[in-house]
Amino acid sequence: MSQPLDRRLHAFRADLADAKLQGRVEAQRFTEGEPAMVSAPVAGLRPAADLLRGIDTQLLFGEPVRVFDRRDGWAWVQADEDGYVGYLPDDQLAEVTPPTHWITVPRTFVYPQAELRQVPLQTLSMGSRVTVTGEAETRGTRYLLLATGGAIIARHSLPIGECPTVDYVAIAAEFLATPYLWGGRSGFGIDCSGLVQLAMMMAGVKAPRDSDMQAGFGTPVDRAELQRGDLVFWKGHVGIMEDGETLLHANGHTMTVARENLDAAIARIGWLYQQPTGFRRPG
Repeated sequence: MSQPLDRRLHAFRADLADAKLQGRVEAQRFTEGEPAMVSAPVAGLRPAADLLRGIDTQLLFGEPVRVFDRRDGWAWVQADEDGYVGYLPDDQLAEVTPPTHWITVPRTFVYPQAELRQVPLQTLSMGSRVTVTGEAETRGTRYLLLATGGAIIARHSLPIGECPTVDYVAIAAEFLATPYLWGGRSGFGIDCSGLVQLAMMMAGVKAPRDSDMQAGFGTPVDRAELQRGDLVFWKGHVGIMEDGETLLHANGHTMTVARENLDAAIARIGWLYQQPTGFRRPG
């Protein structure tokens, strides 16, 4: 008997489903959907069209999605980056403008003009995608001018596809002290698996979104072999080894991204989540 499809990664309802699932699920109608991109700095993706429902994950400014349905101010979408399916407010979407650059620092401001003394229009997270139409310089600081209006500090971005480093652990460490947020995937708030995914994405590695998905990523290793970049899993949690002894993770204990001795973390976490379920080496 085949396993039921994961609703997080497959768009299907009784009334409507992704055309790619025809023959695998029953639905009144199938659609290929339409492309769109996220127009809010951060958009929470929910399992239902209800602002009172907690978020499953977040999508970042400029990230592409496929829209299957729009109704009552909500859009039912699937993210291109990791295939995650859910609902977000329809006004947080716009027509696709091919991005040219992405943000490579944890957070950056969008100014009305190429002038850092002005009040910012918005703040963007690492991983956000923007379309650059020009450049300007003010008092020696170079800015990139955006198709959506405003300007960002030029050195806070790189052309799409260029990574600030291939060391995803170094990228994850840039988020130290960032608040923990369940479902978070941005520089404003992030959860354990969001930290892994976002840091890897910025290092050129495509990773699944949730910790149970990431638990099959890479190859298994023994605890005695742990090294920088390895992942440690508990049921419902994941952390990144900064070296053979130090865990870097977004956690609900400190409510931040923090460093912690692995042995101390195992002892502390054990009463609630028992022992680690596995150790994996990405790649």
